[in-house]
Amino acid sequence: MDARWTTFLDRAEAVLARLEPLLPSLRVAIDWRECLAARWHREGHNGYLQPLQVSLDMRLDDLLGVDRQRDQLARNTRQFVDGLPANHALLWGARGTGKSSLVRALLAEHAGAGLRLIEIERDHLADLPRVVEQLAKLPQRFVLFCDDLSFEAGEGDYRVLKSVLDGSLERAPDNVLLYATSNRRHLVPEKQSDNENWQMVDGELHPNEAVEDKIALSDRFGLWLSFYPFSQEHFLDVVRHWVGVLAAPTGLRWAWDEALEKEAIRWALGRGNRNGRCAYQFARYWVGLKLLEPGA
Repeated sequence: MDARWTTFLDRAEAVLARLEPLLPSLRVAIDWRECLAARWHREGHNGYLQPLQVSLDMRLDDLLGVDRQRDQLARNTRQFVDGLPANHALLWGARGTGKSSLVRALLAEHAGAGLRLIEIERDHLADLPRVVEQLAKLPQRFVLFCDDLSFEAGEGDYRVLKSVLDGSLERAPDNVLLYATSNRRHLVPEKQSDNENWQMVDGELHPNEAVEDKIALSDRFGLWLSFYPFSQEHFLDVVRHWVGVLAAPTGLRWAWDEALEKEAIRWALGRGNRNGRCAYQFARYWVGLKLLEPGA
């Protein structure tokens, strides 16, 4: 082979090696018969669904003290899976109280019946039309899940999102539903100044337009579920549950006693909260610690 041709090929390979990382990778079509969950990724002006490996170890019975919320969302999800009318849902309230865990537990409950979960970030909700378009003709039932949906003071893109939700949700096919979690009931901060300029019209009080504009975003969800901070008794019940769940496969012998209860309370006080996440973390700490002891 001519030396100049060899040099050219070597240089071409070097250029391709530098360019290849900049090119979008090939996308393999998702087999939704096997894949249970995916995450929407934005890439330039478009995006794609990335398959996820998910664990189905979270069960509805693991969620203690939120029976009403669990039953309502489970009923709504069962209607959706069965092809019946169902509502988009907003789960709002204190952090670590089981909002996201409830959605994952419902996937475990209904995955065999065709339920699938797609995670989408708040900043990517403007891509909803593209996501919905890819799912419209599939036989599975898809919950689009947006975790921690909220807006900070001064952000105006909640108005853009409101328009996107209107268009995407109202025209969404029957096999797509949106579930979102938030620490705020109306998704945006509400200030005292919002309520300072109330007007009297025909003998009735009408809230300031800014208030109605903010509240209108959460109105896009037909089902609202509230989650509240745990009482100490509730927290200890959840600790006891998770210690039992985590200890059972290991054969660890344990008993609920005053010392364990006080240790769990100190753990919560050290973190400044009592919630399900804190209870689960303490259970993992305590079970792991006991398994390290000689003779465990």
